[in-house]
Amino acid sequence: MESTARTTLRALLATAAASALLAVVCPASATASPLAPAHPEDDFAGAQIRKHEGTDPGRVVELSVAEDTLGMDVSSHQGNVDWPKASRDGAKFVYIKATEGVTYTNPNFTQQYNGSYDVGMIRGAYHFALPDVSDGRTQANYFIDHGGGWSKDGRTLPPALDLEYNPYGDTCYKKSPADMVAWTRAFSDRVRERTGRLPTIYTSTSWWSKCTGNNGGFGANPLWIPRYGPEVGTLPNGWARQTIWQFADKGTLPGDQNRYAGNQDGLRSFATG
Repeated sequence: MESTARTTLRALLATAAASALLAVVCPASATASPLAPAHPEDDFAGAQIRKHEGTDPGRVVELSVAEDTLGMDVSSHQGNVDWPKASRDGAKFVYIKATEGVTYTNPNFTQQYNGSYDVGMIRGAYHFALPDVSDGRTQANYFIDHGGGWSKDGRTLPPALDLEYNPYGDTCYKKSPADMVAWTRAFSDRVRERTGRLPTIYTSTSWWSKCTGNNGGFGANPLWIPRYGPEVGTLPNGWARQTIWQFADKGTLPGDQNRYAGNQDGLRSFATG
């Protein structure tokens, strides 16, 4: 009986030791990672802009075919897209959400990215930034490794970085303006190192002013700006013009409606770099 008791005690001690070791190697927080976004299907370019800044119905924005080129942006929110119809309805380009943070990839990305290409559109990928879950370089690597690359084929837009209001908490991801600028610079530099292109930056003037201190040091990056009204309005500091204007959150095309500031030849040149 005593031998059995000693055996049981040794087994209990071994189990406790193993549990303690596991707790050190794999802390409880690792089983429910705070890095994983809770609702990534709702985090798409402009989702938080509309929530925080609203829309201006104004007058209908008329597209000048001679000067501007119609496009769109989509994410898993749209699911599988009818690309032949979108092409017939006038879309010439599209940005597609590829990733978010360092854990999420768009489950519809392959259908959206390849499908748009197959009907002749110029397409590119964007990353929804969560600057509070990792440094910029890490997120840039995750993005590029999961669809955010670029090729000089005249059919691929430069990778894009979506910087907007935090859908999970503090507007500026608990970063000071200097820290946000450093994060954005690290992301941008890493994308350029790996693809040869500076990423397009998607952001609103209001968010940029608040969260970067209206930094003027990113004018070399193409600007993709949301403004749901009849005019682009004031641009963020550092940019003299926008490359792409997201002018409406709905319209004839799936997802958000966009205009490239130039004709189709200009769009192809932008894609080629």
